[in-house]
Amino acid sequence: MFDAPIATTTAPATRILDAATAAARAIPPAFPLDATVAVNPFLGQAHDDLAHAAARLGRVAGIALTQPRADLAAQVAAGEITDDDLTAALIASTSPLKPSGLATLKARMRVPAVPVQALPTVADLAARATGTDWPRIIARSVGLWAAGHFDRGQALWSPRPGHGAFAAWRVWATHDLTPDIAGLTGFCAHVVDAPDTADRAILRAAGRLGLTDDAAETAFHRALTDLGGWAQHARWLLWQAELAGGRDTTLTDLLAIRLVWEEALLAHCPAIATDWQAVVAAHAAPLDPSPDQVLDAILQDAAERAHQRRLSLLLSGPAEQAGRPALQAAFCIDVRSEVLRRALEAQDTGIVTLGFAGFFGLPVGHRPAGTEEVQAHLPALLTPALTATSHGDPDRERATRIAARTTRAWGRFRQAAVSSFAFVEAAGPLYGGKLLRDAVGRGARPAAPRPLPRFEAALTALEKAKLAAKVLRAMSLTEDHARLVLLVGHGSQVTNNPHESAYHCGACCGQTGEVSARLLADLLNDPDTRAGLPAEGLHLPADTLFVAGLHDTVTDRVSLFPDAPAPHHAADLAHAADWLNAAGLQARAERVRRLPGAATDTLDRRAADWAEVRPEWGLAGCAAFIAAPRNVTAGRDLQGRAFLHSYDWTQDTGFATLELILTAPVVVASWISLQYYGSTVAPQVFGGGNKLIHNVVGGIGVVEGNGGRLRTGLPLQSVHDGDAAAHEALRLTVMIAAPTAAITDVLARHDDVRALFDNGWMHLCALTDGRVAARYRAGLSWDDMTDGR
Repeated sequence: MFDAPIATTTAPATRILDAATAAARAIPPAFPLDATVAVNPFLGQAHDDLAHAAARLGRVAGIALTQPRADLAAQVAAGEITDDDLTAALIASTSPLKPSGLATLKARMRVPAVPVQALPTVADLAARATGTDWPRIIARSVGLWAAGHFDRGQALWSPRPGHGAFAAWRVWATHDLTPDIAGLTGFCAHVVDAPDTADRAILRAAGRLGLTDDAAETAFHRALTDLGGWAQHARWLLWQAELAGGRDTTLTDLLAIRLVWEEALLAHCPAIATDWQAVVAAHAAPLDPSPDQVLDAILQDAAERAHQRRLSLLLSGPAEQAGRPALQAAFCIDVRSEVLRRALEAQDTGIVTLGFAGFFGLPVGHRPAGTEEVQAHLPALLTPALTATSHGDPDRERATRIAARTTRAWGRFRQAAVSSFAFVEAAGPLYGGKLLRDAVGRGARPAAPRPLPRFEAALTALEKAKLAAKVLRAMSLTEDHARLVLLVGHGSQVTNNPHESAYHCGACCGQTGEVSARLLADLLNDPDTRAGLPAEGLHLPADTLFVAGLHDTVTDRVSLFPDAPAPHHAADLAHAADWLNAAGLQARAERVRRLPGAATDTLDRRAADWAEVRPEWGLAGCAAFIAAPRNVTAGRDLQGRAFLHSYDWTQDTGFATLELILTAPVVVASWISLQYYGSTVAPQVFGGGNKLIHNVVGGIGVVEGNGGRLRTGLPLQSVHDGDAAAHEALRLTVMIAAPTAAITDVLARHDDVRALFDNGWMHLCALTDGRVAARYRAGLSWDDMTDGR
């Protein structure tokens, strides 16, 4: 009954398919739960400024992209944002719609903004006309199919495995009576008659929906946004395929599926045709920001300048320590490390800490014991160049695998459709004690010692020395080595938390930093490495020992892994343990002030409590990235809000390390910052929803309740304390102690990184002698800040 075209389009097929591709690129990827990586939700809008991105996402998602105007106006009234901040932001705006002056800006900011609404889909219009909630029906129907199709091992079976998404959905949908029961009679037949490929289905739907060349891209973007996290998961599949040099069409398959629904509903409700034509015309209109969106972008910029002003006053700490350090400790640049680093340095004047990305420069894919699965332990932007494993001898590995298979089989028996009932009847009472222990946070057991990871392909002595020299230079750890150098990765001990990997190391693709830290410590202690380093221009003292550690960011306890025998360093290790314990106590006392219902003696219990929705705040509050020698920030309380990367440009010959910092850790930090930003300002689209009603689906992500759209991003409880936002939504401020000419040269060679700064998704300042000397301006230019402006 849906064969007759409702409208026609004259747009060429290639342009329609190009619009579909562009819409797909506008969707951010969402990584699965076992390797959650913070993703910039505005990744597809990196080449727009904030106001233009707000215009697009307002049209397709109905969201604002800044802090609420009333909150920003309150900061102005409180003096937190000054007139100088407002004036600077106003001058920086290039929009013709900006207020004519400071007085006008302050008058307009007191007027509430007009609420943003997304353009309706056909399903929205049909719902208004018929009283049937078609968007919800579509979300539930597509979500039920997608949960099985994309399953990563959680489900006991999957529909049409091995088939593409569009082909698999067509088979499913021809047997799904939900649309017919809801009133869309003949939908199964409509699916049977649909074209056999996604591209043809998109073209047919575009014709029937009357989509013009100008309207198609944002209309398609709107349809994909309506699919929520399922579209973002498909974008991740495309991301992974392209990293491997391939391609994936799942996202356009999902677009085709959504458009098949749209054309069916338009034929089902001909009364909405005129309204739909008006929507198409609105999609065809230029994507220009409104005066409200321009004003809010200026206010947001002013809030960020206010933070930069306060931050700059804290910089330039005490002078570098003279003499050999008593202890050196390299931590991940993660903002949670800033608190512990500051506390550790306070224990003794001879302690020096450094900051470096938590994969410690090793581009490793790792096979844990008991599995052949390779886990990426490096930033998502990179591909592994080395492989490592924790597999033991054949007998131990065989036993580990048998135990893992037994656990999986037992789990499937407990969850299967029939045996689950018998299990509850027979074994349920035996679980009473366990349930009680878990309910009071006493169910956790100490983790068994993990075997030492090793590189699978043995490195030659020359390869070891070259790799070690590269890492040491990138860490600015080339001289004045202590007898004991700690390499401290981080992870988070949580219980019953689907988003556990999101609390781990963002530089390790959602894994902990243990593998990377232990691999590097073993490499740097290796006699072959030590013998080859002088040829690379580096010298390590014979008595310097590298020891890996793992910082538990829930409890602020550090576990050390003295994998190499070190009888001559027993006293050094004992001192380090004492200092780390004291620093952990100090860090816990600082952190619990922010954590609802926490005390210094309850953090261990919170880590083991299966009902705890806020075991820690993660990276909430992150606002700055500082690449500089430690003396610029040492002794200054940065409140756990800054990524701290050790960097000395005077030792960076050719500025290779500067290029690495700008193109890898800075970009990863921007993804983290913007994920927290998006989950705070637009939680309905970019947030993970309410933890209390989460259900895990397919090992991919979570849904709220028993089905529907996949929710991505950070859960509400990760950015909100129940009364107010716990994360201040600010775009990342990057401060680098390096000559502006060198920074400019790097940006000129990396268009994607430059776009993030040119379009304001990050701010960039150059430091000289610990002070802000220049501020980057779009177009590879700088404003001199030495006069204190």
